[in-house]
Amino acid sequence: MMRRTAVTRRLPHKFRFVVVTISSVFRRILIVSKRSVVTFVFMLIAGAAAPLYAQEPAGGVASATEVAKWSIITAGFALAFAAGLAALAQGRAVSAAAEGIARNPTAAGDIRGSLLLGLVLIESLAIYVLLISLILFFLKPFSPA
Repeated sequence: MMRRTAVTRRLPHKFRFVVVTISSVFRRILIVSKRSVVTFVFMLIAGAAAPLYAQEPAGGVASATEVAKWSIITAGFALAFAAGLAALAQGRAVSAAAEGIARNPTAAGDIRGSLLLGLVLIESLAIYVLLISLILFFLKPFSPA
């Protein structure tokens, strides 16, 4: 039931619903999940601490060997993540396609075409990461010419 306030007593019946609806919307807007608050606080702390990591190290500019070492490590991690996540995505795609074909065998051709297109796009992302990793391995883009 609607609580009768001074505002709703004076309004005609058709406008009372609008007042109640607007007030309930504002109450719902103010309810924020704990995860959102924690995420906001974490991002605020990370943004405030970012300038600390932007300073040069005490030894000055990093040497070419240091940059090459970290670019190789970064490329290795990128390859590992790309290969692992691409394999997971391909597994999920194939299992969903097999389930779809099992449920509706008449749509097997359409499902198979969509599956192949999806697998090609997933694999192309892994190949792009491989290309970037090879560039970091062999061309050393950050070293002075």
